[in-house]
Amino acid sequence: MASAPLSAADHIHLPDTARDLVKILVAGPFGVGKTTLIDSVSEIRPLHTEEPLSEESAQVDDLAGVRDKATTTVAIDFGRISLPGGIVLYLFGTPGQERFRSLWDDIAYGALGALVLVDTRRIDASFDVLGLVEETGLPYAVAFNAFPDAPRHYTDRQLRAALDLEPATPMVTCDAREADSSIDALLALVQHLIDRHPPEHR
Repeated sequence: MASAPLSAADHIHLPDTARDLVKILVAGPFGVGKTTLIDSVSEIRPLHTEEPLSEESAQVDDLAGVRDKATTTVAIDFGRISLPGGIVLYLFGTPGQERFRSLWDDIAYGALGALVLVDTRRIDASFDVLGLVEETGLPYAVAFNAFPDAPRHYTDRQLRAALDLEPATPMVTCDAREADSSIDALLALVQHLIDRHPPEHR
């Protein structure tokens, strides 16, 4: 298990050991837990651009499975976490609704990879986001957010087939509310990026 990040008060500035600064997208459909994950791991006070859901947005956004959700991200979430080895991740949470697609290219610019959150109660809601990540050419890992009422009977093979994932694409389960669990999901992505592009010998 990874260690929980320091509190925001302890880590306002970059640590002296920071060596590799990496931009990571936290992507996924509406209501999958992107804001929650960034909140759980960020060592600085996270930046949020959330607004209350309105009657108008309720007519556009699919609230199936997320009926208790009262707010939505309308631009980005932003957080930062320092990992062992001098790696610092800048986390950019992206809106999951189709109407915010025009923001994608700007938010994705300069990112090295994406952590795609998936809700197994509504797997089909992730198809558009996964397609967008793949169109962008970003390497990614998939993290199944463990909602309390999420089905537990799917096998890894079934989930990989349902999402049409390549064999090398990492799949993990996490609880976006828990720092250790969320950090483990991010570490799976970082390891995937390192495996694809091993660092030069220093």
